[in-house]
Amino acid sequence: MNIKDYLDSTYLKTNVQSGLSESDNIVVAQGFIQEAIDEGFKLIMIRPDRVALAKKMIDAAHSNVLVGTVIDFPDGKSSLEKKLEEALECIQNGADDLDFVCNYEAFKAGEINLVKDEILKATQLGLDSNKTVKWIIEVAALTDLQIAELTALIRDVVISNFDKDSFPSVFVKSSTGFYQTENNLPNGATVPSIKIMLENGAPLPVKAAGGVRTYDEAIQMVNLGVKRIGTSGAKAIANGTASSSQY
Repeated sequence: MNIKDYLDSTYLKTNVQSGLSESDNIVVAQGFIQEAIDEGFKLIMIRPDRVALAKKMIDAAHSNVLVGTVIDFPDGKSSLEKKLEEALECIQNGADDLDFVCNYEAFKAGEINLVKDEILKATQLGLDSNKTVKWIIEVAALTDLQIAELTALIRDVVISNFDKDSFPSVFVKSSTGFYQTENNLPNGATVPSIKIMLENGAPLPVKAAGGVRTYDEAIQMVNLGVKRIGTSGAKAIANGTASSSQY
């Protein structure tokens, strides 16, 4: 097994979050993109305003690295119309993977039809454009029961509305990596949360994002059954060293 085939190398910090100027933050983003090209990672996960840059660099290098981006990140509270508008722009700029933040707060509030509608229509947009779609459920904001129920909801919407050939292209993803937890609790993928997602999401694939910082942890996730791992420490993981990254 080549662990690089599972790694979505990720850089999603804004200028404010990084403490950098716009130009300096672009340089950091370029560094992550180039590293993904040089290392041959599965994908580079970048903010929407960096998609065109990533696509340009990857094409110039004649690389097979995919370009992924996040939609309605990190809170997932925008309207369906805004989600679709942002996704369409990213598609036009060359994104291969669209990682939507599910409106998990609406789900927790019992607004199930709203959540079903966004899952259906956003997934339809992605699949119609031959893109991979991932639904971020933010496990740190949910109870174990809610993780199971929201994962199953995504599964059921996809199974009920799309051909089975589409199932491998619609993931359930654990986390944004930006959720603020109390008492420094994990805000990303954990073994228990991933097990719940795998049990309730099949036949849809699962992406473990956030909290995977070592090669052994990455292998553990793959052995559990995840198909992708989102991390900003992809090179360290691939080299068998521990990442100091918080995502």
